[in-house]
Amino acid sequence: MTQKPLRLLIWAAVCLLVLLIVYVFIKLEMLWAPFCLVVKSILIPLIIAIFISYLLLPIIEWLHRSGLPRTLSLLIIYLLFFGGIGYGLYKGVPVLIEQLTDLSESIPGIAETYDGLLLKLHDHTDEWPDGIHSRMDRFIQRTEEFVAKTIEGTIRSIRFVFDYILIAATIPFLVFYMVKDIDLMKKTVWYLTPKSWRKRGSAFLRDVDDSLGDYIRGQLLVCFLIGLGAGVSFWFFDLPYPLILGLIIGLTNVIPYFGPVIGAVPALLIAMAVSAKAVITVVITILILQFLEGNILSPLIVGRSLKMHPVVIMLALLAGGELAGIIGMIVAVPAAAVLKVMMIHFLRMRTEH
Repeated sequence: MTQKPLRLLIWAAVCLLVLLIVYVFIKLEMLWAPFCLVVKSILIPLIIAIFISYLLLPIIEWLHRSGLPRTLSLLIIYLLFFGGIGYGLYKGVPVLIEQLTDLSESIPGIAETYDGLLLKLHDHTDEWPDGIHSRMDRFIQRTEEFVAKTIEGTIRSIRFVFDYILIAATIPFLVFYMVKDIDLMKKTVWYLTPKSWRKRGSAFLRDVDDSLGDYIRGQLLVCFLIGLGAGVSFWFFDLPYPLILGLIIGLTNVIPYFGPVIGAVPALLIAMAVSAKAVITVVITILILQFLEGNILSPLIVGRSLKMHPVVIMLALLAGGELAGIIGMIVAVPAAAVLKVMMIHFLRMRTEH
């Protein structure tokens, strides 16, 4: 047997073996599923705690350098952060569930309003081809179904979080000890890392932190302020569901360029079902908030900490949206920044050798 057919035969055998292992693994789900559940229960709070510690650590270090004892700095920021979150959840979650339930029950009425608007639109567009009308009807129907499923899923998710409240309660304790013993943790990671990786690993993490740290913290603060401003404005002008719409606008604002447009769509759809005055209110509110963000909040809080060209950011957003929708767009920019740092370090290693 020649070399080439033998190599193909070996590759085919390896592929069959891998497929067999995967098949057996899937069939033995009842054995490994409980283990995965335990790992997930440990990993999710740990990852959240690491992320929160990463956000709070620079503020605690700044207070410590200003003269406050480290433990006191930690307690002040810790109580402010988790106290604020706890109070917000205590006051906001019941209102959020109430508004979500009300919105879910109001969808048929909103749908009737849009049906009336569609009939008027049909009357004014009789000369248009019939195919356009049917596509518009299908689009509205799919939008209604999507909104209904999203609301029901959100309510289920909130109740699901409460089912795991004991696991979530460990996060503040994890954060406290992570920040308190950060120097010990750094030393432990340093000694566990192979000697040949230490210098490069430290430089890589430092560059990732320089590229991402200020951006993430600043962007989260800007999103919170924009969401708060939108929610308060909608509440002041008596628009329905101000808390839901403020949350949507705040969360989607984390997506550069496309976020404000995505966040404005639900607010405009609900406003259109209320009145023309409500639509004008929403448009003016969003324009004012975007002006404040673009000219005051982002330059002052975020700055140019990301150090990436807008074209690269937009391409990353398009790729993230194609791969994982809204979640992909949220993760796309930080992932692109990390990939950029990885490429720089890889090229530097190539030139060194």
